[in-house]
Amino acid sequence: MHLSARTLNSLIFIVLLASAFISACAETAHKEMPVACQTGCKSPYGKMLGKSPRGIEAYSNCQSGCVIFEPNRLNGTYTGIKWQCVEYARRWLLVNTGAVYGDVDIAADIWDKIDHLTDVYTQKPIPLVSHLNGSTQAPEVGDLLIYAKAFNGTGHVAVVTGIDIKNGLVEVSEQNFDNESWPGDYARKITLIKKGGEYWLLDGYLLGWKHAKT
Repeated sequence: MHLSARTLNSLIFIVLLASAFISACAETAHKEMPVACQTGCKSPYGKMLGKSPRGIEAYSNCQSGCVIFEPNRLNGTYTGIKWQCVEYARRWLLVNTGAVYGDVDIAADIWDKIDHLTDVYTQKPIPLVSHLNGSTQAPEVGDLLIYAKAFNGTGHVAVVTGIDIKNGLVEVSEQNFDNESWPGDYARKITLIKKGGEYWLLDGYLLGWKHAKT
């Protein structure tokens, strides 16, 4: 097909105009992102960091001071604000148990203010039992590790996704802890010791774990 010079110039102009529009939109979106979400990032905001053993993806929040009030939903169910630790734990529970916990202002509030999960299909409450670090009850896969408010002023929540009692290790999946790529199908490994019949996770600011009583 032969195009006239005039037609060809028009097509080039349209392509250049479209490129300029896309670049302008990208630049505007970048400018609207808070400074805290653009600087000091351990990895770019929104980058996938890893997947839990059951395939639940975790994304970078840049660094702990970054907050973008953009809600995330999975199959119509609200999971939280992207890409906070609370969002990941709620999304993990939704996929693996079909239940979620209620709203909290900060992650540390889960310890005192959340005493149950809610089944999203039946609305049935599922009790959550709290075990202080040093409990006689060892953590289990699916338990939520809750950290005190002194950690970054908000606390933190992570999900136990692997446990090796014999070798004293617990694997966790999480978002917005160090915002670095995972070394495997877990974000971190935490040392677990048993002393006098009590189980201790050697991790600073950890209050304990919450277990869904099904």
